[in-house]
Amino acid sequence: MQQHNAKWFYLAILSVIWGSSYILIKKGLIGFTPLQLGAVRILMTTVILYIFGLKSLKKVKGKKLWFWMAVSGFLGTFFPAFLFSYAETEIDSSVASILNSLVPLFTIIFGAFIFKFVIKQSQYLGVFIGLLGSFLLIYDGLSINPDRNHLYAGFVLIATVCYALNVNIIKKYLNEVSSMAIAVGNFTTIAIPAIIVLFASGATELDYTGDAKVKEALLWVLLLSIFGTAVAKVLFNKLVQISNPVFSSSVTYTIPIVAVLWGVLDGERLGALQFLATGVILLGVYLVNRDR
Repeated sequence: MQQHNAKWFYLAILSVIWGSSYILIKKGLIGFTPLQLGAVRILMTTVILYIFGLKSLKKVKGKKLWFWMAVSGFLGTFFPAFLFSYAETEIDSSVASILNSLVPLFTIIFGAFIFKFVIKQSQYLGVFIGLLGSFLLIYDGLSINPDRNHLYAGFVLIATVCYALNVNIIKKYLNEVSSMAIAVGNFTTIAIPAIIVLFASGATELDYTGDAKVKEALLWVLLLSIFGTAVAKVLFNKLVQISNPVFSSSVTYTIPIVAVLWGVLDGERLGALQFLATGVILLGVYLVNRDR
């Protein structure tokens, strides 16, 4: 598959996988606290990646590569895993996915001013049009749920900064490392901190066999770990390598479409304005990725 077509394939698959992740986080919070959910998710994913990709680390040599894989692991996985869990204790899963659309804006800012990547004018325009669609979605969501503590949206904003830094780091410093090796390396470096959080949060003291809520939550988090983290991380790393940081981060524009649909099926309310906003978001994606 040619890279031009392959990148759109990866974008579509990631949109479905990550768009479904927000509802899985919401379901996981039924039986876990945010700290417990984040730690269990990270450690489950570590085991899964070790089973299928441990051998990929043999080709990773040098302290410099391991340093950047560690930085990528904390920014791209560790901190966001807990930040999104905390955010969804107060805001809807669909709203969390919408706020995540800010990633391309931060990607462009960091890419241009810190990592010295060349950004096209059409990409700037596409980012801001996509953001306009996101703000329309947020506005409608806030008017529908005025009783929520929307300050928790700040956790998502911090996570978007982490994601934007991570995608630039992968492109600049880890572009020659295989996507599987990056994923396994990421989780190798964050596994020990996750174990510490696991014990500190009381996750080891839960009744995983007798408590129905914990058992159900564990199932949702397992699905989240397999698809939303393990599979998605490998696919995303590959997408960054065959495209560019702005294209890769534009997946955050299409994720809300899937996440909002899951939210509606789960009883979250969807305003008419959000349908219009979806079209605006897709226009932004087109402009960000249009060849010039």
